[in-house]
Amino acid sequence: MSDTAISPAVNEDEAALATPFVRCLVRLIRAQDPFGSWEGKSDATLLGDFIVTKKQRRTMPVIDDPDPDMLWRLDMFYTAVGLAIEERSGLMTSPMMEMKSTRAWDACFPRPGSWSLCRDIHRFGFESLQKLAEAGAKLVDDATAAIEAYPAVAPA
Repeated sequence: MSDTAISPAVNEDEAALATPFVRCLVRLIRAQDPFGSWEGKSDATLLGDFIVTKKQRRTMPVIDDPDPDMLWRLDMFYTAVGLAIEERSGLMTSPMMEMKSTRAWDACFPRPGSWSLCRDIHRFGFESLQKLAEAGAKLVDDATAAIEAYPAVAPA
């Protein structure tokens, strides 16, 4: 009789996959698959691109242009945050972001009133599924706390 030892990382991943935010993110990703090519894949496999370890991050350049797949993952993450806030608060939400490439001119001579955020956006990702779940849950918790603190402002 052999006892199979389950590593703590596996238990953490299963716990992360069961969180409301990650379930919302997985639903959103699966909804983006019109041809069923992700149908047989596990939730952990679908979220695999969201995981960027420290070792992987060190191999990436500090400043680089993001590829379309990374921008899609970024959009999915923040859209899932908005959907989770909507599920919890009952108020309709939507992420507002505009991504454009930063040219050398913009980097050297920023326009007045503008700012540059995340020159390393191409490195977007989380150390583990647990960190992904925690980051999403924190954003949702912070937003719903603000909605509860200012109930008259939120629906406006």
